[in-house]
Amino acid sequence: MTRLPLQAVLFDMDGTLVDTERLWWEAVEQVAGRALTEADQPAVLGRPVEHTAAWLAAATGRPATELAAALHREFTDRVHTGIVPRPGALGLLDALARDGIPTALVTASPRAVADTVLAALGTHRFAVSVTADDTEYTKPAPDPYLAACHALAADPARCVAVEDTQTGVTSAEAAGCAVLAVPSLAPIDTAPGRTVLDSLEGVTPERLCAMLPHALRVLSWNLWHGGTKVDDHRAKQLKVILDIEADVVGLQETGGTAARELAEALGWHHHTAGENLGVISRHPITAGLGDPHVGFYGAAGARIRIDAVNEVDVWTAHLHYTPYGPYEAAFDGLRAAELIAHEEVRLAQMRDTLRRIAQSAGADRPVILTGDFNTPSHLDWPDVEWPVTKAAEKAGLRDSYREAHPGPATDPGHTWSPIHPDHEDGSGRPEPQDRIDYVLHNGRGLKVCDSRTVVSGTPRAWPDVAGNDWPSDHAAILTTFALYRAE
Repeated sequence: MTRLPLQAVLFDMDGTLVDTERLWWEAVEQVAGRALTEADQPAVLGRPVEHTAAWLAAATGRPATELAAALHREFTDRVHTGIVPRPGALGLLDALARDGIPTALVTASPRAVADTVLAALGTHRFAVSVTADDTEYTKPAPDPYLAACHALAADPARCVAVEDTQTGVTSAEAAGCAVLAVPSLAPIDTAPGRTVLDSLEGVTPERLCAMLPHALRVLSWNLWHGGTKVDDHRAKQLKVILDIEADVVGLQETGGTAARELAEALGWHHHTAGENLGVISRHPITAGLGDPHVGFYGAAGARIRIDAVNEVDVWTAHLHYTPYGPYEAAFDGLRAAELIAHEEVRLAQMRDTLRRIAQSAGADRPVILTGDFNTPSHLDWPDVEWPVTKAAEKAGLRDSYREAHPGPATDPGHTWSPIHPDHEDGSGRPEPQDRIDYVLHNGRGLKVCDSRTVVSGTPRAWPDVAGNDWPSDHAAILTTFALYRAE
């Protein structure tokens, strides 16, 4: 199993890269006129100047603006004369530069202070810097880390943040980053997705890469009568799966044997149910789920062991194809209420699927539902609350494609049909293009990193399809999940 690639490392400044937490502590003590204690840490460590000034104002009755100016002055004077890099900080920055991994400075300090530190460390070491002046909300809100990721065109799930305070850790984790915590003055507990070390000494880019979650690439694919409409279909199916580096494939229209034959050719594991459904996986399958004798339409699942402690339930569903809502809307002019009323068969099949999923999974297990639902999504049609996808949503399943591509107008994600530009009845009417294939998930230990449609080559239109590289009448859907380990 592979991990997500490391796209960037995001460093806090005070107490993480340079020993300024001590300088900030001394500056606050000077302005407060007293020694600080452990009880004062939540109002001081990792907080912007304005927060600490407001805290001091409440305690002393002095104006917050006056206190903020004094804190700025005292801290800046100490920074100019007392910057000391933290052990291992410069070595790690240099190693990341050698490996071509971009870095960002993400601090709750103001721009004037950050620029002083950047000059001392070397501005060339950082592709981006985000300070308290650059976002509406600073730490512990996720905004600074989200801003840094956006500036680097990086996915937070593929970034590691390096922090020294709980405030900063909260900010980075809320943004979706893995966190390396190196506490400076106050302890930080370990947690899922978080590593706690005493120092940056000995930390390497490889160590940071190993902190990222594993990637799980799940494909939903209707094989179209097993693929038999296309010449050399099995070899073409294998090429698709290998080229996109899928880990698990939920199959529909297997022709009875495709799941077993594909798995055997790949050296994978498989579960087959009925004449139409199958799940294949590069990871071991520990149990079949649902009715093993399900009919042509319905759903089946497999429990997949990812590692010694983590299992995921992956289901595949194929719902009845008639009546087909997009035809009724485009050709028959049916209105929303009538379209919804005609979804009763598919809705019953989906409810049965959701019931079986809930019975098998329990409260905590990650669940992924792939399938050809033969119905559009309520997330795509503003005027029709398509009930099948609504039922899945109500049951707690999220649409991975729409998570990755929220705008249906700009990213329609059509899966029906790459070989049917015109309706196959010969009337010349344009075929309604729609998104009817899905990869849904329940969000338990799963985060969507990417989702896309998959079609190889440029398929020729029906009926001239025998020579197509793409051996199906549907586009497939590939979603890459970050899979967080159970703790």
